[in-house]
Amino acid sequence: MDDRDDSPTLGRLVEQLSEQTTRLVRAEIALAKAEMSAKAKASGIGVGLIACAGVIVAYAIGVLIWSAVLGLGEAWPLWLSALVISVVMLLAAGGLVAGGVRLLQRAAKRPESIDRVRSDIDTVRSHLATASHKEDQP
Repeated sequence: MDDRDDSPTLGRLVEQLSEQTTRLVRAEIALAKAEMSAKAKASGIGVGLIACAGVIVAYAIGVLIWSAVLGLGEAWPLWLSALVISVVMLLAAGGLVAGGVRLLQRAAKRPESIDRVRSDIDTVRSHLATASHKEDQP
């Protein structure tokens, strides 16, 4: 009888583990690529639909503005109603721009945390300098 064990050696087991791990990692990467590709395609379609909706809304706003001009045109001359609606729109746009500029100016300021960190660093440096100065004195 043969007393040899047919089980694989430790070296062969490590080699198999390495091969299987490599295959598993490659398969996971391929799966991740496929998932990202599908998500990118769905995102692209979603962005396209939103862009189409934006175009439709832009035309709808134009029609609403023209409706307002025509509505005012019943009481005033058409040119005057168009002028009034245009001035109102420009005032609204100016208010939006002013608000946006204020927000941008607020956002452009340096964060207070930077000043606090610099203050903390200066405090630590001064304490270290004081401590090292005290150690130098006999």
